Amino acid sequence: MKSITASQLEANIIKYLDEVLNTGVSLEIVKEGKKLQITPVDKVDKLKNLVSRPNVINGNPDDLVNISWEKEIKIDIP
Repeated sequence: MKSITASQLEANIIKYLDEVLNTGVSLEIVKEGKKLQITPVDKVDKLKNLVSRPNVINGNPDDLVNISWEKEIKIDIP
């Protein structure tokens, strides 16, 4: 949880509110030694921010299961 002062919140309230809404992470505000908390009511779907990358694997993904690394890795185990 991120912690800020009341004056920081006052100067950038929209930025901090957007941050809480977009990340789902609560924000702690400290004012005169006392703590307050801004917490989103609804859960944030963290997967909605994923970007599709269809060309990450070139070829058949099933071929990755059968990769043999014995010829590629030279490990001398004493």
